Amino acid sequence: MLTQAVNGDSRLSFWLRVREYAVPPSVIETASARRSVGDWAGACAAAGLDVDLDLRSVARTHGRDLAARVRADLRHLAPDLLRWHFPRIAPDGLLRPGLTLTLARYDAVGRAGAGAVHLVVRTPPAWADAGQRISLALWDECPGGADARRHSHPRPRPDRRFRLDLHRHLWDARRTDELRTRSGADRPPSDGRPATDRDPWGAVPQGRRCAVDRWAAEAGILLHAEGRAAGAVGVRLGGRRRLLLELAADPDGLGPPALRIAAAPVNRPPVAPPVLPDAATWVLPDLELVRAGAIEVERLHPLVASALVPGRPAAGPLRPPDRAGQPRLVECRGARHRIGLVDGVLAPMDHDPAEIRREELLVALTGTPLPCLQAIDEAHRRPDCLGGVRERLDHGDTAGALAVVEGLLGPDALLRSGALRDELEAAALQRITYGLFRAGLAGPGPARNGPDRRRSSDRRSHPRHAMPR
Repeated sequence: MLTQAVNGDSRLSFWLRVREYAVPPSVIETASARRSVGDWAGACAAAGLDVDLDLRSVARTHGRDLAARVRADLRHLAPDLLRWHFPRIAPDGLLRPGLTLTLARYDAVGRAGAGAVHLVVRTPPAWADAGQRISLALWDECPGGADARRHSHPRPRPDRRFRLDLHRHLWDARRTDELRTRSGADRPPSDGRPATDRDPWGAVPQGRRCAVDRWAAEAGILLHAEGRAAGAVGVRLGGRRRLLLELAADPDGLGPPALRIAAAPVNRPPVAPPVLPDAATWVLPDLELVRAGAIEVERLHPLVASALVPGRPAAGPLRPPDRAGQPRLVECRGARHRIGLVDGVLAPMDHDPAEIRREELLVALTGTPLPCLQAIDEAHRRPDCLGGVRERLDHGDTAGALAVVEGLLGPDALLRSGALRDELEAAALQRITYGLFRAGLAGPGPARNGPDRRRSSDRRSHPRHAMPR
């Protein structure tokens, strides 16, 4: 997926594939419709979020005030927008596995010795993923806090680097207008490098643009959330590349804090500084795509499009029209014949039934079938659209994958053995693995250094979905 660059940038190619398949238009439409009528649970179900919290239980455990705050946030949660902005990994653009991410933090009020409560979302480990599901739960900072899924997730504690409680505009429908300012869309693009004499940028990964012009403001937001007006903030640029931001208050108290960028010290300090969230470190990929001319605004999420380009109506993510179900031409014995859907199945359209029955009998006797029948058999076993079907299955768009298959083979077709059937069966089996993981019955999973089922290069030679032992 990263071999073909868009405008010379493989990062743009990567995000184009993500925007095409990761959040289908049907998910956005259904989730938005449910949220608009106050059905937050229905919106979560439409966007593939499993809810692992009960508001009545929250009220009993943490009090009615906190439960009311959680309920208000859930009513304005746009789960499709959260999925749109969720951290992803190469090469397939899937959700970052095994991640616990904070959406909102609720400080304890009137509870002596109690820690904060976090509204978190979690992704399963890679071996248990099926359909790119996300779970929604509460996490209590207290060691003995209630968390029904504390022991079933490999990393139940929220990640400091991936947090959205300081970036509500990426999931809260009330705050989406902030995206234009927080992403830097209201300013001319910069070269992604700091205006400083000391240049530690040899460690910056090529092909990624840093939102340096926003770092001072974002570091201030982070330090304010930590109860400080100035101080140091760490920046992670991937791998072992680190920077240190020093935010110093103006001595006169009149101007904005000054930002100094330096390489992070080799020795780890006794008290680690807070980490700048990943959402504040890099330029918004949608902004990069729009500025590069790689994507039309109309293909973005409607809430993202209206924020980046105010006043421009957004029709929602669009895809090129499918030609599924249209007759295809096949060179057959010196003539051009058609194959297409007939009575709900893919069939030759220019051969009479008697001839087809004779040819099928010949094939049963190990004869060579007609080119039209060969093309139909190839469509059943390994069609040209297999890559698109696989992408949709990997991103959880099972309905879209089945629609492509039905458009090609017909709704009444019986799949023959082959790569297409293997992909659909593997996706179904992986849903069983995910269910076992959710129920806490799947065990620890495969070894960390075992084969990754997601690697597209291994799909032809290794099973993609291995049941945990």
